[in-house]
Amino acid sequence: MTRRVLVTGGGRGIGAAIGERLAASGFRVTLAYRARDEAARETLTRIENAGGEGELLRFDVADRAACEVALGSALEEAGAFWGVVCGAGVRADAAFPALKPEDWDRVLRTNLDGFYNVLHPLVMPMVRAREGGRIVALSSAAGVMGNRGQVNYAASKAGLLGAVKSLAQELAKRAITVNAVAPGLIETDMIEGAPLEELTRQIPMRRLGRPEEVAGVVAFLFSEDAAYVTGQTLSINGGLY
Repeated sequence: MTRRVLVTGGGRGIGAAIGERLAASGFRVTLAYRARDEAARETLTRIENAGGEGELLRFDVADRAACEVALGSALEEAGAFWGVVCGAGVRADAAFPALKPEDWDRVLRTNLDGFYNVLHPLVMPMVRAREGGRIVALSSAAGVMGNRGQVNYAASKAGLLGAVKSLAQELAKRAITVNAVAPGLIETDMIEGAPLEELTRQIPMRRLGRPEEVAGVVAFLFSEDAAYVTGQTLSINGGLY
């Protein structure tokens, strides 16, 4: 049977690129997304036109009850997922004194609580399936190094690194690997409005990354070649430190 994987934030940007790459690697990809139906459908169409298989699943990773309903239905319909990519994320940047409480809450609930909300219903079915598996969380260079104006975002992404290391230890004996990928500046609408010329000068490679380059690393982590890689953070940032 084709192994089934879930990609949250899979409708567009890095998540879409990951979904397309995993589908090209032979997985059946469930693209989870919160909004923008048209973008999600376009991603699925590209997967199907390339000969891949997949479906769409709409829910908000920040809404625990919605996750339980949507993922419970997916499990009941087709059984456990073999792999999960926690790729959904938001940002709401501001200097810390100007950071609004609702922006702190929204970013943490999506980026960090979403890890729990999505994986908690899925981990035990993965364990019971006894087929191993893969979990990858998208962190960020901000979670590794910190970044001015992104205290909320950096906190959420740094929290993922601790969660990944701990969950990796719990699931290692089940042959389920858990890793993080920490992209730097990638060409998506997440960096819209950023001073790109100034920021690019700080990157040793002097360019932004491409979503496909992040997807390639995730595809490696989902491969048999990465079966002994767990609890790690792979940075994709053009040498930014």
